[in-house]
Amino acid sequence: MIDYLKLYKKFYYLRFVEETISKKYKDGKMRCPTHLSVGQEGISAIFSQLVKKSDYAVSTHRPHTHYLAKGGNLNSMICELYGKENGCSKGKGGSMHLIDERVGFMGSTSILGNNIPIGVGLALSSKIKNKKNITFVFLGDASVEQGSFYESLNFSAVKKLRIIFICENNEFSVYSDLSSRQPKDRKIYKLAKSIGVESGYSNGLNIKDIEIKMKNAINFVNQFNKPYFLEIKTSRWLEHCGPNDDIKLGYRSKTSLEKWKKYDLLKTIKKKLKKKSKNLEQIEKKIEQNILKSFEFAEKSKFPKYESLFKGIYEL
Repeated sequence: MIDYLKLYKKFYYLRFVEETISKKYKDGKMRCPTHLSVGQEGISAIFSQLVKKSDYAVSTHRPHTHYLAKGGNLNSMICELYGKENGCSKGKGGSMHLIDERVGFMGSTSILGNNIPIGVGLALSSKIKNKKNITFVFLGDASVEQGSFYESLNFSAVKKLRIIFICENNEFSVYSDLSSRQPKDRKIYKLAKSIGVESGYSNGLNIKDIEIKMKNAINFVNQFNKPYFLEIKTSRWLEHCGPNDDIKLGYRSKTSLEKWKKYDLLKTIKKKLKKKSKNLEQIEKKIEQNILKSFEFAEKSKFPKYESLFKGIYEL
């Protein structure tokens, strides 16, 4: 059973990191495109409580909370956003290309759906080496429209790989909603099952349901040594790329966004904990202080030297 105080701390941490990036991005010191997960962090928070250090994870162009949930170093991530030499990709990858092999976060990619076959390759490697770890592949609803999605799920099913695909369905690909891109009555998790991968679904509005469905996925892989696909509905509260609210653009309903904010999972957990714990504000303040120190560290850190430009790209 998940420790809800521990979950709240991680959830608050992830939310404050993303909100701080949003605020500081406007200073113009982070020069890379940044895709924030404000509103979607609950999935990563629960994932952080269930994943093992020996497991692998790969992510998308929206990787911050996945990286941190897997144990990635905050100083290294923020330095990467500022393009500094002690960033997790040496200041050369930016927001969309994070990596920390020491904790099993094996990378994130900016190309839609490109991380899926990478995750499958990792899972195949684990099988060949007879390792019992699980590979987690994070993807969005738009990745389902890529050929790599079908090929990867088919290969995973045929090879019986220990892999879990977590689809964070926020219903938008940039400005295009799901109904304009995919058949109206088709469910993504049912599509995965039709390819031969066992699947599950959560509406994303209930923290306990997400926990149960994620545990079900892990238990299935551990019991049957086969892949699993989990679709979780969610909502990004800010623009596709950047730090701002974009509701004024008119491509999505203000009513729908307000519904998701009403059911904010972070507030739900806080309300539950307030009955038992009276020092949540102190906990939040300490988390905020530690996070702000990482931003200060990044701003004071050095940029990479010109001589290091090609190191780690064509040779180690």
